Amino acid sequence: MIADVLVAVFLLATAATGTAVALTREPTRQALVLSAYGLVLGGLMVVLQAPDVALAQVAVGTAIVPLLVVLTVAKVNRELGDRDDGPQDGS
Repeated sequence: MIADVLVAVFLLATAATGTAVALTREPTRQALVLSAYGLVLGGLMVVLQAPDVALAQVAVGTAIVPLLVVLTVAKVNRELGDRDDGPQDGS
């Protein structure tokens, strides 16, 4: 009985955070929301009695993927800034 309620709560939380990820426009904020989504999915896997999958989800979905997104956004912003500050040819 309690397990069914927990599964329902985590499924609703998964739907809410998934929607939040899809509706977030700024990439850096989206990475943070994606991290929360990964944490909720990890909790769902624990409730569904799949702790090994939950551990992998928390490691990858909560830490590694958002970190890669933030690093990529920083690199792109740096490259665009260097391009804008580049030498002008006078035309």
